[in-house]
Amino acid sequence: MQKEISKKLLLLSVLFILSSSVISCQKKNKEKTPSLNKKENIVVGANQTEAYLNLLKGKRIAIAANNTSVIFKNDDNQHLVDSLLSLNIKIEKIFTPEHGLRGTVDAGEIINNEIDEKTGIPIVSLYGDNNNNSSNKFKPTKEQLENIDLVIFDIQDVGVRFYTYLSTMHYIMEACAENGIPVIVLDRPNPNGHYIDGPIVENEFKSFVGLHPVPIVYGMTIGEYAKMINGEKWLNNGIQCDLTVIPLKNYTHKSTYNLPLRPSPNLPNDKSINLYASICMFEGTNVSCGRGTEMQFQIFGSPDLPSDIYKFSFTPQPNFGSKNPKNMNQECHGLNLSKNENLSSLNFNWLIDAYNATSEKDEFFREKSFNILAGTNKLKDQIEQGLTFEEIKATWQNDLSSFKKIREKYLIYP
Repeated sequence: MQKEISKKLLLLSVLFILSSSVISCQKKNKEKTPSLNKKENIVVGANQTEAYLNLLKGKRIAIAANNTSVIFKNDDNQHLVDSLLSLNIKIEKIFTPEHGLRGTVDAGEIINNEIDEKTGIPIVSLYGDNNNNSSNKFKPTKEQLENIDLVIFDIQDVGVRFYTYLSTMHYIMEACAENGIPVIVLDRPNPNGHYIDGPIVENEFKSFVGLHPVPIVYGMTIGEYAKMINGEKWLNNGIQCDLTVIPLKNYTHKSTYNLPLRPSPNLPNDKSINLYASICMFEGTNVSCGRGTEMQFQIFGSPDLPSDIYKFSFTPQPNFGSKNPKNMNQECHGLNLSKNENLSSLNFNWLIDAYNATSEKDEFFREKSFNILAGTNKLKDQIEQGLTFEEIKATWQNDLSSFKKIREKYLIYP
């Protein structure tokens, strides 16, 4: 009997040791998984309040913001303005870019100053009738920066030169430099940060959609780009801004980043953001990029393209983000690119093929807007002369090599 009890006790002891080992392993595995996930998760600058909150305390703050200026939380994303107000930071005004604070206004549509209904904070539009008495309506005035101790810039970029938030940042930095006001840029990832491509802006084609001598796709975060603006002395008269960048965590230029929020009305998803740099050149032609549909910058087409070659069709109608789309109410023949593989370089073959296929070549280009988007008049000439895309790309390479050397000086991330 005693032997039986001893055997049972021994068996129970073995089972206890085994189960303890299993539990211990499970605990280790459970601890290990979150740690790995944490390393893989990109943390945006805005989320790192511990890195910048002390810089704001006791200061009168202006924030350059839109709908993407959020602190990400598991279940409840919070706008940066609301978050800072809850932490007793004094926000005097909000500067807003193209598309407005809520990101709902059409491309190019004038936005007026107003008072934010939720917070009562004045909103100054930097894409409207601001600065009526000045030659630069995109730049904050000295009066608008009175009583401001510090400006925060926190707007999601998409890594393409003609996306106008870069120019908004430039003019905020310039106005702040002229008035001795520091700027903090809360960095965010570049969804097109994995490549560099396209022609460089030439001086005579500088505009709000291309202020700097950079290619169409420049492979930098907005924080890195701010450092480049400052370091290369691109601000008026070569002045420099008192600049602080709150960097990302766990980010590299090869990181895949799916934007959790639509950065502007006509970039509804990751596919449109990836295609944007290549398809946006159609904006300077008579071809629609899908504005007025639910597939913006994933399709293109025109009534002038032959339907036997371009079998996909759509009819632009007024909708969110496009009250008066190009080729409105006309059937457009084109291509649906929404299922194409993601791009790691520009593709202007679609543009060249469309030009070659159209019967009314004299009406294809809207010369001024096309050249401003391209940053040069060479691209249009090259297409009209019948050069292949590979031949056209070859003409960019020396300039791209020079740009990459400049870019390297300002990189924060590998």
